[in-house]
Amino acid sequence: MDPFFVSTTISKPREEVFEYLADIANHAEFTDHYLTAWHLTREQSYGAGAGARFRVRAPLTRFSWADVTLAELEPPFRIVEQGQGGKFNRVRLLGTYTLTIGPAKSTKVEYMFETRPVQPSDRLRDMLGGRAWTQRQAAKSMRRLRAILEGDGKRGRRPSIAGG
Repeated sequence: MDPFFVSTTISKPREEVFEYLADIANHAEFTDHYLTAWHLTREQSYGAGAGARFRVRAPLTRFSWADVTLAELEPPFRIVEQGQGGKFNRVRLLGTYTLTIGPAKSTKVEYMFETRPVQPSDRLRDMLGGRAWTQRQAAKSMRRLRAILEGDGKRGRRPSIAGG
């Protein structure tokens, strides 16, 4: 699927937002409305190499498990997460958080997400509403991220370590 972008502006310094996003265990808090059953893939949840496995609660999805790893961190500007999901983990996932300084010491967070489906059936699912559904969920997660960091939102549970 072609990449899509969603963004929000958070009334916190860029460094503080980066520190929150660089800990993959925190991602469960603002995405748990559509990404559930989070499990960390290693004990250290912060920084490059930290990863998590989760279930995507999407309509008409038979193979709902996916995983992501924080692949690149450029403090305090950018975080890149790579992963795979779908049947036999054949669909590649790429997400990028870009943080820029906004007005009045705020931070603009822009999230780019794309998938690289291998099979025609995977591409068809994206064309028949999978992309639009994912974009709506990502936009909601950005609103939840803003609410959590500004202290207005309900915080979710942190994930456990897989096998632990």
